[in-house]
Amino acid sequence: MTDWFSKYWFLPATFSSFDWEHPLYLYILPVIPVLFLLRDWLRSNATQKLNLAFPANDLRSNWISFLRFIPGIFLMFTIALIIIALARPQRSLVESDASNEGIDIMLAMDISKSMDNKDMPPSRLSVAKNVAKEFIKGRLQDRIGLVIFSGEPYSLCPSTTDYEMLNEYIEDISSNIITVSGTAVGNALGMCINRLRDIESMSKVAILISDGDNTAGNLDPVTSAQLAKAFGIRVYTVAVGSNNNTTDRVDEGTLREIAKISEGKFFRATDAHSLENIFKEINRLEKVETKQNDHRNVKDFYHPYLRWAIVFFLIFFAFKSTFMGNILED
Repeated sequence: MTDWFSKYWFLPATFSSFDWEHPLYLYILPVIPVLFLLRDWLRSNATQKLNLAFPANDLRSNWISFLRFIPGIFLMFTIALIIIALARPQRSLVESDASNEGIDIMLAMDISKSMDNKDMPPSRLSVAKNVAKEFIKGRLQDRIGLVIFSGEPYSLCPSTTDYEMLNEYIEDISSNIITVSGTAVGNALGMCINRLRDIESMSKVAILISDGDNTAGNLDPVTSAQLAKAFGIRVYTVAVGSNNNTTDRVDEGTLREIAKISEGKFFRATDAHSLENIFKEINRLEKVETKQNDHRNVKDFYHPYLRWAIVFFLIFFAFKSTFMGNILED
């Protein structure tokens, strides 16, 4: 902090750096010298003058005449500094706090043998894994968990914001992890619901990726969808597989019904590009709004000018109320 008696407070750059709380006061400043000149003019006209010639003292007389203006100058500066202080010079520092709460997402991925089909090169599962990793990269502060399933579901990774660890889990996924054959869509969704139901979150989402109808498990997909709706969980279902495939055809009916009941959305991915666009769409639909709070920190700088005003007033008072005042009046 600069000392109050520094010349810094009178530099043009200093004045231009201020924000003024009451700038209208500044318009009074140009009027002050005019008022003092008017006052001196009225005084000089009202005072009777006796012209006497003192040739030897002409130089002294000129100096005394000049010195008579000094008290008025100090008083003028005093008033000007008080007005500057009243205008409240300030500096503002705006601090922004950006925050978001994030949402909770459970990603359920079908790893049944049909997901090894190469109608989406190099395979349905490989494409789904790569796109899922890209989707995770685009999230911010969201808690994401991973469930894999074929004939039974398996919770591979609990909800986490450690996306690097999550990507490693996805990279290691293969159709050989679960030996039970079939596609337990209902049970997989049920496990996602179980992970999400007790979480207090602004948004809870399950993303179900599969290429077939429910052929295993003991929980009906429709029942799972109804449970999801009851717990406020939206389910986005993604059916993966080419329309031209004749061996492992994609059954969309179950996935469409789940999305409809849970008030989510059904998507159809026939190639890697369409699956990537689907995840971009889900990313857009579940985008978390960032809250930004601006805090304005205001600091006043009228104190130095008030102190200078006191100094100038004391000098003015010294000129007017001591023997110096008598000298200047004579």
